[in-house]
Amino acid sequence: MPIKPIRISSHARFEMGRRRLKRADVIATIRDPGQVLPSIKGRSIYQSKIGAAGRMLLRVIVKEDAVAYHVVTAYQTSQIAKYWRPS
Repeated sequence: MPIKPIRISSHARFEMGRRRLKRADVIATIRDPGQVLPSIKGRSIYQSKIGAAGRMLLRVIVKEDAVAYHVVTAYQTSQIAKYWRPS
């Protein structure tokens, strides 16, 4: 099965730059997420713990279709308990 490409919107690129997020971290989160949660408008939230000892949570908002993952935006937060869902 071929791997779908990841397309990052201009808005997401701008926000990633402003928030100093690495493109490689965003892609890694989509390819191997810690969790995937449903969101509004048919989107999903891919999230992974990152940083020293996993003290930050990277959240990537993605709209997936048949041909690609479309990154809407991405951000990191220290409020892991607020967003992480127990398995």
